[in-house]
Amino acid sequence: MSDRRLRIATALLALVGLAIAGYLTWVHYAGLEPVCVGGGGGCEKVQSSKWAELAGIPVAVLGLGGYAAILATLALPEDLGRSAAAFLALVGLGFSAWLTYVELAKIDAICQWCVASAVVMALLAVVTVTRVLRVD
Repeated sequence: MSDRRLRIATALLALVGLAIAGYLTWVHYAGLEPVCVGGGGGCEKVQSSKWAELAGIPVAVLGLGGYAAILATLALPEDLGRSAAAFLALVGLGFSAWLTYVELAKIDAICQWCVASAVVMALLAVVTVTRVLRVD
């Protein structure tokens, strides 16, 4: 896959992540319950838990910043941009994995939006690491 296509994939995935994190940020500050398929209250339970904030900052806002930063790496010079994107995506993947563990082990609920964000971050990690490892 060409670098151009990997850059496009990075941009599209980061935009999807921004949309998810943006929605969850809006829900948090508007005091709304997130819309979830199938009900069950998992999203609300996760979003209202003590784990929904880190050092007083909503996790959704951290996600918003992370996705925006990954998108911004596309404006950097090639080598720096590739490395920065991969680093940010791998950190985001690790954070998403920890949050998924917290959902399962501590909160005992699953938020569909959080799972979607974790999948997007995992795909971003694959795409951005592929860009770094790709041989021209």
